[in-house]
Amino acid sequence: MPSRGRHVLPPIRKSLGQHFLNDRRILTRIADALGPCSNETVIEIGSGRGSLTEILRERAGRVVAIEYDRALAARLRERYGPETNVEIVQADVLATDLGALARGPYSLIGNVPYYITTPILFHALQRPRAERAVYLVQREVADRMSALPGSKAYGALSVNLRTLASVEVLFRVAAGAFTPPPKVESAAVRVTPRPDPIIAADEEQGFRELVQGAFGMRRKQMRKVLRELQPMSIERAEGLLRSAGIDPEVRPETLSPAQFAALFRLSGPD
Repeated sequence: MPSRGRHVLPPIRKSLGQHFLNDRRILTRIADALGPCSNETVIEIGSGRGSLTEILRERAGRVVAIEYDRALAARLRERYGPETNVEIVQADVLATDLGALARGPYSLIGNVPYYITTPILFHALQRPRAERAVYLVQREVADRMSALPGSKAYGALSVNLRTLASVEVLFRVAAGAFTPPPKVESAAVRVTPRPDPIIAADEEQGFRELVQGAFGMRRKQMRKVLRELQPMSIERAEGLLRSAGIDPEVRPETLSPAQFAALFRLSGPD
């Protein structure tokens, strides 16, 4: 009976949505999308079996690999123990202060668990945020991240990302590239902070709440949305919307990030 040594992989945990990408060519393309990082800290979300970590350690000044699964994290520590530029962190990424972990400027990369993709993307928007990020996500999420006003995929995630960053869908990845294969196609997406963010740092939390509240009522007209979010007369709601350049009868899915920003500033506390 063979011994359970370091080369025996921990069992796949379906409850954690584990799908491991093993295709070296695709992994290299993902790392390439991050760009040069020889003098930088790179935080990797969901290191899994270390396939992407292995490429990053050869390129980055410092790699901080976050893995939730204790067995996988232990295996990664054993594998990279002697490496001076690789740090393995066993943690829930949603409970982790990424900026504190980086201890300075950083970039972000990862094969994001599909069942918590959106919470992770919003978590990564918190300051201090990455100078750039490359995610491998479900293709449907990639479509939402890059969607334009009026499209079916356009929503709170689209607005909050595009207000602060540019979003590029780089390439698709077939389900067969993963073990086990997911039931959906994936896509690599690059998020780069805008040099001219539409909202300021001290506006971000309030703006996010407005946008998420509005898309929680996406089938309602904006006059109704605004009055449910902030109790006010119909006359005031319509006046604020028109001042922001918004037809009171349109729905949230038609508003651009700039229109949301204008409305946020006009409807905030006096």
